[in-house]
Amino acid sequence: MVVLTEDSPLTKLVKKGEAEQLARTKGLHTVGDLFEFVPRRYVRPGQLTDLSSLHVGEDVLVVAEVAHATSRTMRNRRGKMLTVVLTDDHGHELDVTFFSAYGHESKLRAGVRGFFVGTIGAYGRRLQLTHPEYELFDDDVQGQAAVEWYRTHRVPVYSTTGKINSLQLRRLVHTALDSVDRIREPVPEPVRAARGLLDRAAALELVHRPGVDEQPKRGLDRLKYDEAFVLQTILAQRRKAAEAELATPRHPRPGGLLADFDARLPFELTAGQREIGQVLTGELASDRPMHRLLQGEVGSGKTVVALRAMLAAIDAGGQAALLAPTEVLAAQHHRSITAMLGDLALGGMLGGAEHGTTVALLTGSQGASARKRSLLAAASGEAGIVVGTHALIQKHVQFADLALVVVDEQHRFGVEQRDALREKGIRPPHVLVMTATPIPRTVAMTVFGDMETSTLRELPRGRSPITTHVVDGDRPGWVDRTWQRVAEEVAKGHQAYVVCPRIGDVDDDALGAGAAGGSPGSQSSAADDEDAWDVDWADGRDGEGDEGTADDGGPEAPERELTGVYTMLASLRANPALEGVRLEVLHGRLDPDTKEATMRAFATGEIDVLVATTVIEVGVDVPNASVMVVVDADRFGISQLHQLRGRVGRGSAPGLCLLLTQGAGELAAERLARVAATTDGFELAQVDLMLRREGDVLGARQSGRGNSVRHLRLGRPEDEQVIADAREDAFALVAQDPDLRQHPALAAAVAMRLDEEQAAWLERG
Repeated sequence: MVVLTEDSPLTKLVKKGEAEQLARTKGLHTVGDLFEFVPRRYVRPGQLTDLSSLHVGEDVLVVAEVAHATSRTMRNRRGKMLTVVLTDDHGHELDVTFFSAYGHESKLRAGVRGFFVGTIGAYGRRLQLTHPEYELFDDDVQGQAAVEWYRTHRVPVYSTTGKINSLQLRRLVHTALDSVDRIREPVPEPVRAARGLLDRAAALELVHRPGVDEQPKRGLDRLKYDEAFVLQTILAQRRKAAEAELATPRHPRPGGLLADFDARLPFELTAGQREIGQVLTGELASDRPMHRLLQGEVGSGKTVVALRAMLAAIDAGGQAALLAPTEVLAAQHHRSITAMLGDLALGGMLGGAEHGTTVALLTGSQGASARKRSLLAAASGEAGIVVGTHALIQKHVQFADLALVVVDEQHRFGVEQRDALREKGIRPPHVLVMTATPIPRTVAMTVFGDMETSTLRELPRGRSPITTHVVDGDRPGWVDRTWQRVAEEVAKGHQAYVVCPRIGDVDDDALGAGAAGGSPGSQSSAADDEDAWDVDWADGRDGEGDEGTADDGGPEAPERELTGVYTMLASLRANPALEGVRLEVLHGRLDPDTKEATMRAFATGEIDVLVATTVIEVGVDVPNASVMVVVDADRFGISQLHQLRGRVGRGSAPGLCLLLTQGAGELAAERLARVAATTDGFELAQVDLMLRREGDVLGARQSGRGNSVRHLRLGRPEDEQVIADAREDAFALVAQDPDLRQHPALAAAVAMRLDEEQAAWLERG
């Protein structure tokens, strides 16, 4: 027998083609990965099956004999269907149906015995299994041994993959368990004893080969803890390494720029804004780099908090950089910061304030002269604040003394971009990352556990309530009323957004001189913009990463053509209810000047209705906008819908959000109903976590190895406690042994998890 280790590739156990299939479909590369691939359920076989005791909907493992089998050609499709009749020792029968007889017809002959695993259904008055997994006995000796094993064990049922079925996977796992000389034990014995955990070898046996009277849950609990413990160890090491870095302390200066700004604020800061401001000021004055996550509700005033921190850094002689994911958002930040500062943004200019500074904008598609001015202002120190997109992180961009890096909508950046900007400081600068997507505690502990977290829950005074309704697109009267409501708001002097999930057909005449791409008849979509962002960054240009494909509606989502902005624009212009209303489009493929001009025109009230993609999802602040219609709303996720509707209700007029959907599946309809029921982003974040896969929530699609969190279910309170316990234990261990020299098994587990792509995933913050 071949002796294996947990690091052995699966090619040591199966053929190369099968190993490639397991890697491609299940993310299984090594024996250790195979051990982590837990069964999705268990079957208790007990004695040989009495077929008369079966019930519809029951998951069963049937031990039976083939009485007879017949195949016939199907009338409505090509191929042959195979019907097998099973019998037990008492003469009871069960039908087995294969809609493709290929591969089964030669095996399932009268008289052979075997195990059949599946879910009981019914056809007419007879019970049946459809396409069950099965294992046949080759001879009496093998049959008796298998029967004895099944009598004394629960039978694990694994999710299948291609030609490798659950029974084959069970044999593969058992072979691996019997072939590995020593199971790696990453959790130290004192921790196991304190938490009442099984040792790992016993846990794997219990998960994959439980006795008939044993509970696999204790083994699964151990695997959950291991997963949480390894992840928290990685985060603890990152926190420890960050604490070892030295930053330049930025002590606040009384009577400086920050004091002048506070004195001119036309509104009162919320208690949360003041409290977090004090925390940031204290951390800026430390010789350890600040590494803080600021999360808050849509419209809670995160930008003001970040601006006050930037002004404090400038008062201390440094500069601040604000990194935004799109040109639209960067330009919005530049406008809003300049407007808030007033003459404080005219440093060194006639009419500028005594303690003034300047605010520079740097994007990849700026004209040469504007770009040169911004680069010079950043390098000379003239610009206290530099706002930009990915263009900020290019090698030729220099700062005189970068003190603070603010990353807006941080989940849209990878570790390479953020670290490239941090490296522009003389010493490691302080870092503040912001998100308007509230993060449940379990996700915060799992993904952002190496950061301190501040939360803004209180909305500033003057924010108006937002009412949300789901509009059934299959009811023409409801749709007509939707556009009438938009017209009514415009008639009152307000403005509206209409959000579509894609750009759609791009016509050169429709685009005019503003077109950045697209040809007649092309099917440009929002997803194209996201791809452009990835490519353009390498060239030093900026795409619009915020126009990624909207969340799919799940497996039950209907196939239909999604609405594009140009199709919607034409439809609205032809709608009698909107006659005389000024409409324009905005999306990421327009050239920067067109985007900037369109946003300015909308902000100044020259455009009544902006038909846009999700390019307006974050950062866009037009207080006069009172209504939003989201078209094909079922194609968006909960967090994205919550972000979008935060664009209305920012002024004195109440906000109205209409979610227009047609033929939404059950899951999508539930999402929309949840969004309409509350405007509490933290509540919706928890709902989102419950309805979506952990891999989606944590960004595992970036990791290259499938779902990075295999066992933990972040929406479950009991798993939240597991993460909290593992966090406490891991941080205590790393405090004593930062390099894990005394814990080689844990170090090996960390190394297995922390490959290059996984590191990028963990360092999203």
